[in-house]
Amino acid sequence: MHNTLEQVFGYPQFRPGQEAAVSAVLAGRSAAAIFPTGSGKSLCYQLPALLLPHLTLVVSPLLALMQDQLAFLQRHGIAAGSIDSAQSREDANDVMARAKSGELKILMISVERLKNERFRNFLQQVPISLLVVDEAHCISEWGHNFRPDYLKLPDYQRQFNIPQALLLTATATPKVIADMEAKFAIAPDDVVTTGFYRSNLNLLVEPVRGQDKRRRLVEWMSQRPGQPSIVYVTLQKTAEHIAEHLGRNGIQAEAYHAGLPHEQREAIQKRFMGGQSNCIVATIAFGMGIDKSDIRNVVHFDLPKSIENYSQEIGRAGRDGEPSDCLVLANRDSLNVLENFVYGDTPELDGIRCVLDELQAAAPEGQWEFLLGPLADQSNIRQLPLKTLLVQLELRGIIAPRYAYYAEYRFKYLQEPEFLLARFEGERRDFVAAIVQTSNRARSWATVNFDALYQQYQAERNRVVKALDYFQEKGWVELESKQMTDVYSLLQTDFDSEALSAELHACFTQHERTEIARIHAMLELFATDHCLGYRLAAYFGDENAPRQCGHCSVCHGQVARLPAPPALPALVDKNFEALCGNFIHRHEQYTGSAPSAERVTRFLCGISVPLFTKLKARSISGFSALEDYPYAEVREWAEMHL
Repeated sequence: MHNTLEQVFGYPQFRPGQEAAVSAVLAGRSAAAIFPTGSGKSLCYQLPALLLPHLTLVVSPLLALMQDQLAFLQRHGIAAGSIDSAQSREDANDVMARAKSGELKILMISVERLKNERFRNFLQQVPISLLVVDEAHCISEWGHNFRPDYLKLPDYQRQFNIPQALLLTATATPKVIADMEAKFAIAPDDVVTTGFYRSNLNLLVEPVRGQDKRRRLVEWMSQRPGQPSIVYVTLQKTAEHIAEHLGRNGIQAEAYHAGLPHEQREAIQKRFMGGQSNCIVATIAFGMGIDKSDIRNVVHFDLPKSIENYSQEIGRAGRDGEPSDCLVLANRDSLNVLENFVYGDTPELDGIRCVLDELQAAAPEGQWEFLLGPLADQSNIRQLPLKTLLVQLELRGIIAPRYAYYAEYRFKYLQEPEFLLARFEGERRDFVAAIVQTSNRARSWATVNFDALYQQYQAERNRVVKALDYFQEKGWVELESKQMTDVYSLLQTDFDSEALSAELHACFTQHERTEIARIHAMLELFATDHCLGYRLAAYFGDENAPRQCGHCSVCHGQVARLPAPPALPALVDKNFEALCGNFIHRHEQYTGSAPSAERVTRFLCGISVPLFTKLKARSISGFSALEDYPYAEVREWAEMHL
């Protein structure tokens, strides 16, 4: 272990926590490493991967993270590869071939890749020593950035006979850690935490009224010319406006958000990493996997989404150990925007009922097949909460995922069909002939007809997909697949649909309350009269931080009293008919029924749901007219008028 550390990675010794995590893995136990951002979590799997007999499979939520880590591994001569959506089919096939032959030590994938039937077939054929879950807080519903697909990782570990798991994250509260231990059978002693307190970060909270924030930001940035800085905002349009405003005031800044084309985001990131650009104004899309050690300032222009997000975002500052400033320009103005994100993710009761009815209607088939997009439209549930709903149904033993497949496979002959047939004999040749005959060939592409193949030749879908993969590997055809269809087994269909939808709706509503409470916990943290460094560490269960750090705004004697948002005109005085009349009329025309109070509230608060796209709700007068008001108040007001 120590030889590898020195010879391959060039480090004379381990950093705090690394040795304990690596030793647990090499002793054959599952473990978790919970270290602050930038303190060397990746080494905890990279080193064991070299010493374990088989492949190490790393599940990561983000492409940027994978690319950075791959570049690092390649520099150190470690055989590693990734399979991701940005790759060509040839590249993916090449990576799979290297994994199969035992040449690769590390394979990195996104969690969604595990829903792919072809990829799962491939994993069944490769012995795996270790499953690594990066950003492991995503497995917990109590964690931030919850990813429903992460909940299935313990099942996949069993399915692929992976003897042990290593979980990595920078932010896990005691509740999330308990969740991780239970789901992956990790002994408490093998959860390695190194503490959350970072002595070089100056945590500063400044109460600033909404209209004064821009002026204060320019003032602050002007005092720190040329220092690498990130300014975080909530909305894409704010990122554009603030970058422009800084530019007008002589501070060169670039906006970064998920709405920009991929190439442009890459270029901005490269300039920042290379020091040609020093200030990025970003939504939280920026920063995951940004390993720039000399970021001196992280400013939250808008409130972060939660204490966990705040902790992760300030964690990008000062990784070189030098003092760095983390400033929050705090008020309550954007509170409703944050809360609206949460409310928009709670499915309506009717939507849940709609999904359960679909499921029961599939009972005679014995399995349920659907496309996520159309099901989201039909039930009017956003895709992320819809995935969460499906996972909830799995956890209740009502459905079980069988596989996801591309509804349509098509291929282009790179060699003539006669050439293909000549490569096989006997039963195999008949099977290939059946594929050629039943595939409907247009000008250049032939579409595979799985039903005809099964009826005429009893050919299982699985065998056909494997054959097509083989043809592609050999360079005989070019293969394309599209329209991901999910297939679930139905384990129970005789449930009471009304009772179950009410129970599930209550679950989502409870989650909504937890998320809203999380936002308020963050406001309490910022307004605390105790040391900020100590309070932050205590939230994550770290009792070892100094009670007074001496370098936060509270220790400097500045307790933040957050200014209230500007007073809004009373809702009572608003004209309901003028704001909602057009929307209600269009809703009735399109759906044949009047909208519920919940739906009207979403319209008024500017919260998008699938149905609103069809109704072109954004173009109807009144959309988002009340976005500055608390959601609960608008809902109460809407209920009175309906």
